[in-house]
Amino acid sequence: MRPLKPIEKVYWLRLALGAIAGLLCICYGVATSSFPNKPPFSYEVLFNGASIAILTYLISYYAIKAKFKAGVAKPQKLVTTGIGVYLLSWLVFWILLYTIIAGPPPISA
Repeated sequence: MRPLKPIEKVYWLRLALGAIAGLLCICYGVATSSFPNKPPFSYEVLFNGASIAILTYLISYYAIKAKFKAGVAKPQKLVTTGIGVYLLSWLVFWILLYTIIAGPPPISA
């Protein structure tokens, strides 16, 4: 098995960070009681989650840049490599955990 190239490491790191960002969104929602006391959909929850995801991505960019800048041919690739998998994994983990934690809305008769 061959060792991973630095750009491949960045890709897989972004996948893991997307999952961590989804978990952070849920932890923030629980800590601030954003759900399950709110209606099923709230712009506040959406805005907070997106803000956490963007902030996590920006922090990861600077950490990744410091670590892998010398190992890649084009340092600009560090910005875009793995952005799609980051957003997808963040969204999947956030929705999955939100559904498990918040549960279905109460049925009113």
